[in-house]
Amino acid sequence: MHWWDDVMHRAVAEVVLVGALTGLIGVQVVARRLSFFTMALTHATFPGVVAASIIGVNLLAGGVVTGAIVALGVAALTRRRGQDAAAATGVLLSGGFALGAVLVATQSGFSRDLSSFLVGSILTVGAGDLVTTAAVLAAVAVILALCGRPLLFTGFDPAGARAMGVPTGTWDVILLLTVELVVVTVVPAIGTILALSLIVAPAAAARLWSDRLPVMTGLAVLFAVAAGLAGLSASSHWNLAAGASISLAATAVLAMSWGLRRVVPA
Repeated sequence: MHWWDDVMHRAVAEVVLVGALTGLIGVQVVARRLSFFTMALTHATFPGVVAASIIGVNLLAGGVVTGAIVALGVAALTRRRGQDAAAATGVLLSGGFALGAVLVATQSGFSRDLSSFLVGSILTVGAGDLVTTAAVLAAVAVILALCGRPLLFTGFDPAGARAMGVPTGTWDVILLLTVELVVVTVVPAIGTILALSLIVAPAAAARLWSDRLPVMTGLAVLFAVAAGLAGLSASSHWNLAAGASISLAATAVLAMSWGLRRVVPA
């Protein structure tokens, strides 16, 4: 396959958009310690994606519906006194994936390749996927730009925010739904399973270099885009699975940053 054919042009464009998108939201995920929730969300959207494929509707719509239910459920459970949020999230993680497996098992002759749901298929993205990713990227950028201050305040000092009358629950829901929208959007490119690595690893690497949110955000986007392009290049040259290559590249960025920070003075 020639690097610069139409398929690779679309794949390169998608990986840049996805990298920018995951880098933006990844900073919020890492700063708010939502990595476990994000992992649960990637698994819980699986039944929605499978159901949408079975009935022949847009995959994004199916994932959005189930993801929103999970996000709202986690937000409600975490506000109940005495409720173990981690336990509830873990149950949603396994339950969501199990429901997806059940849906697949009930469909005899179900021909859709499930690996495209789990690990993505960036080489098959079309113009519609590019438009969707670009639109979600613009929306997420606007949300984080307009809501960055209250999200930061409620994340780092929820007690102080509540004392000042800030509706912390509302802002938590806004952030969780934004994370959910990002997860569903990147499914066609990197799948439900590998999405976590591209959301968390570049942002975690960025945090090693700076604790200032604007700097972290810029570095996270840069690292995510670089990991996406490196993984796509490795996939093209060595005939590797694109989603897995991108995930490994993101992991390598984190490992290299951790190693360099041990030898480079702060």
